[in-house]
Amino acid sequence: MALKVGYRHFDCAHLYQNEEKIGQAFFKVFNDGHITREDVFIVSKLWCTSHRSDHVEATCDKTLSDLQLDYLDLYLIHWPMAFEPGKGTLFPVDDNKVPLMDTRSPSLLETWAAMEKLVKSGKCRNIGLSNFNISQIEEILKNAEIKPACLQAESHPLFPNLELLEFCKKNEIAFVCYSPLGSPGRTWKKEDQLSLLHDEDVLKIAQKHSVSAGQVLIRYQVDKGNSVIPKSGNLSRMKENLNIFGFSLDSSDMDCLNNLYKKAGPNGYRIFSFKDYSHSPDYPFRSEL
Repeated sequence: MALKVGYRHFDCAHLYQNEEKIGQAFFKVFNDGHITREDVFIVSKLWCTSHRSDHVEATCDKTLSDLQLDYLDLYLIHWPMAFEPGKGTLFPVDDNKVPLMDTRSPSLLETWAAMEKLVKSGKCRNIGLSNFNISQIEEILKNAEIKPACLQAESHPLFPNLELLEFCKKNEIAFVCYSPLGSPGRTWKKEDQLSLLHDEDVLKIAQKHSVSAGQVLIRYQVDKGNSVIPKSGNLSRMKENLNIFGFSLDSSDMDCLNNLYKKAGPNGYRIFSFKDYSHSPDYPFRSEL
């Protein structure tokens, strides 16, 4: 459905547990001949239970098999934390329901070196990071043979992540924004948390340009120079989210959206904090606890 609408960037992950179904769709579309493999940009992510160097390639191979592909355009380390492998679950816990970190404690550099081998073997065209903080990215940059092509991170007007964005621009790392709409369908949303799609300032800007609030929020990221990956399973919403190139935001719009986070506090608020894993030595958001 997304391919027929016009999408060409597909953000997949082992965590999402749907790569086999997506692979079936790719196989059908590519064999129909209307869209070729070279027409699309396919991303997947290494999950936290596969950070050991001897697990990385096998995990990538499983993703390639499920997606029915010969190569990935981009492969990311999904999160910097390493979970204990071999427990039969993506989220292993002990008897007290405390998340289990990898007892071998593979370093980020060990995992990254294994990712670099995927590029050298041709299984991945590019590699990158997701949900890493600045110091973790710096560690990779100082020791990497192959530089991270991008960082995927949460960003929206209630959490613009500006310091991280500026760091990526300075180091020529593409900034790929997830949750641009503020994840309105999340089940853990608190009653007192703001909804970007219903915010009066966002709605005023939408009315000004005769577009939807969602289109404003996606265009906001584009006008900041970011790549953006909105999520939707609704056909009409997919079309709407793609139709954001007929307008642009002016300086007053951008100023308003850049300061919207102040409604939620001095630093706004992060939606995907993963606080249950803050005991990991590689938890990326410790400074926010």
